[in-house]
Amino acid sequence: MQEILVFSLLCVASGAVVRAAEVLRPRGIVLSKASFYDPTRDFSCLDGSGTIPFSYVNDEYCDCQDGSDEPGTAACPNGFFYCTNAGHTPLNIPSSRVNDGVCDCCDASDEYASNANCVDTCRELGRAAREEAAKQREERLKGYQLRQSMIEDGRKKKKEAEGKIEELKKEKEEADAVRSEKEEIKKAAEEPEKLALEENQAFEAEKKAEAEAEEKRKDLAEARTAFVILDNNGDGILTVGELQSRQTFDTNRDGQVSMEEAKFYLKQEDSMTLEQFVTSGWLMVRPVYTMDKGMFIPPSTTPNPLDESLTPPPMFDEEDNYDAGEEEEEPEDFDSNLDPEDDFEDEAEDDYDHEDNAEDVAQENEQKEEEEPKYDEETQKLVDAANAAREQFDEADRRVRDIARELRSLEETQEKDYGPDEVFRILEGNCYEYTDREYTYRLCPFDKAIQKPKSGQGETRLGQWGEWTGPEENKYTRMLYSNGQACWNGPTRSADVHLSCGTDTKLTGVTEPNRCEYMFLITTPAVCTKPQDLDGDESLDHTHVEL
Repeated sequence: MQEILVFSLLCVASGAVVRAAEVLRPRGIVLSKASFYDPTRDFSCLDGSGTIPFSYVNDEYCDCQDGSDEPGTAACPNGFFYCTNAGHTPLNIPSSRVNDGVCDCCDASDEYASNANCVDTCRELGRAAREEAAKQREERLKGYQLRQSMIEDGRKKKKEAEGKIEELKKEKEEADAVRSEKEEIKKAAEEPEKLALEENQAFEAEKKAEAEAEEKRKDLAEARTAFVILDNNGDGILTVGELQSRQTFDTNRDGQVSMEEAKFYLKQEDSMTLEQFVTSGWLMVRPVYTMDKGMFIPPSTTPNPLDESLTPPPMFDEEDNYDAGEEEEEPEDFDSNLDPEDDFEDEAEDDYDHEDNAEDVAQENEQKEEEEPKYDEETQKLVDAANAAREQFDEADRRVRDIARELRSLEETQEKDYGPDEVFRILEGNCYEYTDREYTYRLCPFDKAIQKPKSGQGETRLGQWGEWTGPEENKYTRMLYSNGQACWNGPTRSADVHLSCGTDTKLTGVTEPNRCEYMFLITTPAVCTKPQDLDGDESLDHTHVEL
């Protein structure tokens, strides 16, 4: 009997609870506002604009200014209808959508007086929504676990960088000391080298001056000799006629020396004295004279018998048995049937042979110059010692600069804001790409954002790493890359990077909402937070997941 009595009391209590949950309220009212709609008393508009009999509620006439008296009809344009949507998510819709023939509520409660034939789909939609929510929760949980691993790696890299900085500072101190030592050795080696080179330079300058003076003397002597040879009558005056007697000055090779050709070498004068010839005429005559020396036609005038040195040289050497008064005899082995073209080819071959010989001689001279020591033995030893000291100093100086560069780079890295607990640090040094129909975009966190046409042309810099620009409560969800290349007649390019939770770090989209302003969308575990239902579970904060 006692058990039956207890069971009866429980049933009565359960019924009371059910009746308490079934609070009576007008159609379209959320449960939290049911107390304002008491059918036993007049209704007061929720905005306080007036009081009306409760029978006026949902009577298809808008009495309250805020539309609160018509939640279940379309009478008020500013009212709202509450969809209970049991089994799915509740929803508020504008009252104007009530009984409009369109199923807005999944439980079909908004079309209670229409012919829309709506069916209750809340259970199916709720089940699908819960499955999607569970999937997102699972992904968020996995992302959060990956985030913990990113934090561990970020802290590790920061600690390694700190240790490397200390190590580089010590190395730099040692390298500075070595460089100072090598610099002193270099100075000590360069001092005697400098003195020896100065002495050698003075000696070379003196030697060069003597050579130039000797060359000038020889050139003057050659000019005087040439004047004497060209002055056929030995009167100390070189005339146009005397140059015309020399086939050497037949510039156009027409068989005779014209007056214009002769006067060209006399600076357009009719004659020249020895002094004039030496100072100005010799410069004009020397090239052809030197080239054709020994090829002159004997002069027609009789030379001065008193001065044998003034007699011009014959056209050929004495061994050629040339006699100006006799005709030239044909050589015995001369063949009149020979083809002139054969002679020409032979001459051409001789010219090529001569050119080859000239090149060989030039190369031999260059080799001799390279083999010949530039300085005397003692000076060369000093130069070699100084060169060795300079090389050692340069190597030590290069070592110092390399260490300083690496140290500066690490210190700049340590100054960057990698987010809470260094979670974003491991993203640095990586780049992520996204390709649309025209371009490939690349984002390198904490470095740059670039755009490259798929056609393969050059890259366009959209921006350099600037700062975090997320809202105050969630600063590390947006990045700004600024100071990119300037647009044509526009601003400099920039990239606004939006970060969202994901199990992989990848670039998922790029748009250009404004001219030269790009928006990058990237997912990464670094921004995944702990699911709300696990806020109290601290074990997840120490879970290590391989990235």
